[in-house]
Formats: sequence, C-alpha cells, structure tokens
Amino acid sequence: MAIHFPAIVLLAAAAAALMFSVEVAAGHTFSSRLIHRYSDEAVSFWASKGKSMTSWPKRESVEHMRLLLSNDLKRQKLKLGSQKQMLFPSQGSETHFYGNDLSWLHYAWIDIGTPNTSFLVALDAGSDLLWVPCNCVQCAPLSSSYYSMLDKDLNEYSPARSSTSKHLSCNHQLCELGPNCQSPKERCPYTVNYFSENTSSSGFLFEDQLHLTSVGGHEHQGAVRAPVVIGCGSKQSGTYLDGAAPDGVMGLGPGEISVPSSLAKSGFVSRSFSLCFGKSNSGTIFFGDQGPENQRQSSFVSLDGKYNTYVVEVQHYCVGGTCPKQSGYQALVDSGSSFTFLPSEIFTKVVTEFDEQMNATRFSIEDFSYCYKASSRGLPSIPNMKLVLAANQSFVIQNPMFTISNGLGDNFYCAGIQPIPGMIGIIGQNFLEGYRMVFDWENMKLGWSRSKCQDIGGSAKLPLTPTPPPSGLTSNPLPTTEQQRSPHGHAVAPAIAGKATPKPSAASPDAVSRHCAMSSLLLSLVLCLCLI
Repeated sequence: MAIHFPAIVLLAAAAAALMFSVEVAAGHTFSSRLIHRYSDEAVSFWASKGKSMTSWPKRESVEHMRLLLSNDLKRQKLKLGSQKQMLFPSQGSETHFYGNDLSWLHYAWIDIGTPNTSFLVALDAGSDLLWVPCNCVQCAPLSSSYYSMLDKDLNEYSPARSSTSKHLSCNHQLCELGPNCQSPKERCPYTVNYFSENTSSSGFLFEDQLHLTSVGGHEHQGAVRAPVVIGCGSKQSGTYLDGAAPDGVMGLGPGEISVPSSLAKSGFVSRSFSLCFGKSNSGTIFFGDQGPENQRQSSFVSLDGKYNTYVVEVQHYCVGGTCPKQSGYQALVDSGSSFTFLPSEIFTKVVTEFDEQMNATRFSIEDFSYCYKASSRGLPSIPNMKLVLAANQSFVIQNPMFTISNGLGDNFYCAGIQPIPGMIGIIGQNFLEGYRMVFDWENMKLGWSRSKCQDIGGSAKLPLTPTPPPSGLTSNPLPTTEQQRSPHGHAVAPAIAGKATPKPSAASPDAVSRHCAMSSLLLSLVLCLCLI
C-alpha cells in the first residue's frame, strides 16, 4: 500500500507553483507542492498558523518588488562567495613596512566610519581586536612631524562624528567584560594586553563601517561597507606609546570579534585571509583569500585543548642538512611579531648547530647573541634553514638573517631568532618574508606559497570611492548575539563547532514519523513545512 506524505515547500525565488512526487522503497510516495513565499496561498497558510499578515507586501507593490530585489542581492552575495570573492581595504591592498621607524611591523591604510576617516593600522594575526586611537587620554603622538616616513598626520577616531557609529552594550555577546558592568545597557569596556611588556590598549567597543573593495567572483570591483567591531582606544601603554602602532592595530586572529570573522559571519567572504610579505618592504592583504591550489599547507592545532589562535605543529627545525633530535614544538604564526621565538631548549639546539655550520667568529650585538661580521670578502656561506611542519610539509626560511649596526659603522648579520620560556614558539614576520601566507580558519589550514606579492586580485590596488547600498536597502548587519552563539553560523571552524549529525535515511520508518524525511530530498535552500 502506498503511503503519501504531502508537503508545502516555499521557494524564496520561484515564480510558479510545481507539483511533483517521488517513489521510494516499500511503496512510499512523497509528494510536494512548491509555491512562492509571497503568494496568496502562502499568505493563507501563515494566517492559519496565527501569524499577523498586516505587514505582508501586496502583490506587485513597490514593497513586494523591493523584497524580491533584496532576496536576489542576498543570493548573489552567496554565489559570489562561492566564486572566491575577496575584499581588501578601500585605499588599496598594499601593506607597508617601515623598519625600525615603526617598530618593524607591517601596516595598511584603512577607512572607518561615515564620513570615512583614514588610519594606518598595524596588522597582527596574534590578536583579535581592531582598535584605533579615540577620545584620547593617553595615546601616541599623531603628528607626522614625529614620523619621518609619513607625509600626513595620523588620525583619531571620534564615534560622535560618524553617523554609522553605535556603541556595543555590556549584554552583547562580544563584550568579554560584560559581567563586570553595573548595568547590561552600559557601554562595553575593553582591555587588551599584548605580548610586549606592559603593552596594552583600553577603552570602549563600538560598531562602525569598515570601507572595503571587492574583487573576484562574478563582479568587477565594487565598494563594500562592512559592519565591524572597533575598539575606541582612549588609553594605550608600553610600546604603543614608543613608536609601535601609533594609529592602531587590526587584530586578524580567529576570534569572533576580529575583522576576518565579522566579514565571514556577515556573508561577504569565507573565513580566511592572506598576508603577503614581500622582500621589497611591502606586501598585500586580502580577506577571503584561500590561496592557490598548489600551495603547501598544514593544519592548525589546538593550544591547551582550545582552537583560538593560529598554532601549527613544528616537527623539526632543520639547519643545513641537519635536523637536531627532539627539535619539535608548537608555534603561533604571528604577523605582529617582528622576530621568531623558539622554546629555550629548542633554541639552544638550533643555534649551536647553526654556529658550527657558519664557521665564523660570533659576536653579540645587544639582545642578539648570534651575529657575524662581514669581512672584505663578504659573509661566510649561510646554512639553509627550514621548518618541517605536520604531514612532512617543508617551510623553507627565505632569509634567516638580518643586518644590524653597532653604531660604529660596522655591519653585522644576525640570526633573527630569540629564546622564549615554555614550549610554545612564535613564527614571526621575518620568517614569513617571501611568502603569501593564507590563514584559512574555514578549513583549519595554514597555507603558504612563494610570492613576489604582486596584486593577486587584478587591479586591486586602485582605490574606489565607497558608495552606499541601493536606496531602501542596507548593507549586511553585524552578526546578532544569537548568530554569534550559533555553532552552525557561517564559517565556524569544524574543529570547534563539530560535525553535524548525519540525517536518517528518507526510507527509514522512524525518520518518516519524526521529521518528514522528504526534506532531505529537496533543495537545501528552501523552507519545508510538513503537513501530515
């Protein structure tokens, strides 16, 4: 005997109704009727369920057409994402390196707010928050007269002057210090402490628009305004008062509050980004970049049982053709660290082997103990260095040395590594030079490929004037508290969220009685309402 299970399926975009049925094992027949979500029949259905229909758009009205257009635009964004759309700052994808003048960090110009204000932010994959100087109580000097390489003053953010700025309240999911507030409606405070001694930023959290440009996918370049969380940094300390990141820091970590995570949650791009570190003191940054197919890659691993930062497993640190025994460790990949740090025990093994292979007189210059002076015949041959990551993936270090002067006119070549307590090391930007580094949290992979850091997005360095969305439509909002809590939101790392439980077979009697299994045979983008 055939058993029929009818269902109404409301399509988001279909204009016509469609009747069909599917025959399955044991004589069961599943049938469905497809109707438009804004049709009269859909109105009747929702009304029967007690839903108020006073705001339902009249057919062929302006509001009706606007809703259809809005749905189309959302679908196009989803399609663009699948075609590897990428984003970069509206002022261009190029990053800048100013050496000792700005504490050996890489920077990018970004625009925030309405009207937009420009900031030169340090790029830091080791932290999550984007903060800029704001309502300053204790900030670094912003006048260009303090920085010889700049031709214009740096800026201070003022939430009151941006029409798109709004504060985050203490009850927001992204407010870590919320439990310390006296009232859930108070402004959310923040404090971020950094690895450098006594270095921090503190203030209040706001939401505002970050101005970006899209490239790739189905479209040519286009302006994008993305809602992100911004730290209004009124008080800085430590190295942030001594020349490092005077105009703010863009945290690129995997935390929910970071720019890459916000862009992914809002559906703009995948939860990944790339930083390219060129040998010419410049590079590029692209959000949504998942790297070329031929890149090498290694999986991110947990740190103390948690996946909350970009940590990889280093199995061996090799010098020349020698890989010292027990030279493996876990390492944080951190673009905000100028140099590379090894656990003290590993450091001793590596520099001992390195010094033997250098076969030259060693000097100590300030904090660097493994330096070598160039003679009239030049520097002795420098042994190759490489890291062997998990799955036997080799990461060849392009330039393990850097040049330093002793102040007397003598130049020395020093190994750019330092010891660090504990067993967690840091792969700093000096080891990333010459590579396009891909931080792909969506697939839990670190990717790398040799690159000269040409523009990977066509003509992406050409800035575009940001434009508002079409009249009557808004840009994607910042993810809500509910979305932040959801383990099934866009681009949550599989290792964190866990894999979804497999659905029962459609022919299973238990499944039929519980779920109306026909839904597993239909399009995944429709809403199935079972009427038994």
